[in-house]
Amino acid sequence: MNVLKAAIVGLALISGDTLVRADVIADWNITAMDVMKAVNVAGNPWTRSMALVNVSMSDAVNSVQNRYSRYASTELPVDPNASAEAAAAAAAREILMRQYPGQKARIDATFAETIQSIPNNSARVAGIALGEKVAAAVFTERQSDATNTPDTYRPLTTPGVWVPTTPPLFPQYATAKPWGMDSASQFRPGPPPALESALYARDYNETKEMGGVKSTKRTDAQSDAVRFWTQANLGPAWYQAAWQVSARRGLSLAESARVFALMSMALANCFIVDWDAKFQYNFWRPITAIRNGDQDGNDATERDAGWQPLNTTPMHPEYPSQAGINAGAARGVLEAVFGSGPEGFVVTDTSDARLSRQFASFAQMDQEHKEVRIWGGIHFRNSLETGEAMGHKIADHVVANYMKPTR
Repeated sequence: MNVLKAAIVGLALISGDTLVRADVIADWNITAMDVMKAVNVAGNPWTRSMALVNVSMSDAVNSVQNRYSRYASTELPVDPNASAEAAAAAAAREILMRQYPGQKARIDATFAETIQSIPNNSARVAGIALGEKVAAAVFTERQSDATNTPDTYRPLTTPGVWVPTTPPLFPQYATAKPWGMDSASQFRPGPPPALESALYARDYNETKEMGGVKSTKRTDAQSDAVRFWTQANLGPAWYQAAWQVSARRGLSLAESARVFALMSMALANCFIVDWDAKFQYNFWRPITAIRNGDQDGNDATERDAGWQPLNTTPMHPEYPSQAGINAGAARGVLEAVFGSGPEGFVVTDTSDARLSRQFASFAQMDQEHKEVRIWGGIHFRNSLETGEAMGHKIADHVVANYMKPTR
């Protein structure tokens, strides 16, 4: 059993002493993460794959049960006599095999485990065929989303002047097609604060004090939180929270599929909408800003020539924050479904089940998810707040327009 299943599905207890239980949707989310971990897929492509898997499963389930509207064309086949569980499993398998055929053994193992639990009858056969057709339709619809266009990012420089030679991560996502939105710029925010402003000086000095590798202001507990919230945990943590709350609420298959489809769509949109804004404004990271504090025209920002952040600085512009927009989007979807009241859950490191964080609400995890980017020295507060607001807009849009109840 992998780390996530061991930590979340098998033994983990959540508030109210309720045992966390997996369903077909959770099993295939875990498998999708395992497959992408095995081939080192992260960040922007990771969220795209999770959306493909979860939207396909939701559409497959609703091609049988018709509980919620489907993302793909209404011309998709329907079969109320098919097995919804078999349809979901076949859809997930089809999507993963189309993207990661080298992981066939891992994918087939999960499929065999799922199918073994479904009665061997005509409904199962019909469900498999239906799921494959639905997944093929969703996959085809997203083939023209421009996420795989050539990287043509051009660093701005003066001829003969050196610039860092590591290219930014996935710049083509700045012009990619979002999931169910008009354009990547639909929720583009205004520009970051002027360098001469009091707001910029506030953020500059907070990150300088709290986020440096030698900070005396940051507590040990805050440093531990920074180390937990690596890129590898940023997305999976929200899926873990959703699994636990969904299990506690006893969601039906269609309800569970809807939650994960909506959240996956929102998170995939985050990397498109955010990249649009990042490369529009091209705002500098704290390490650049703080080492050049004498050149920003602000008397309240004192330069530190040797300042280093606790975290490694990501290779894309600072504003707005990806952590902020992801937290706002995931929280927005989950609160739209489950409400904003207390919800106890534990999120576990995807590589080391001994490391975990416990939260009492989606809002609490959202807050820590953002704060660690200041404590780690890679973001300014206004960027986090702007990103979170963008994430809420994405969540509101997706929930209002997709996977809506049909009856």
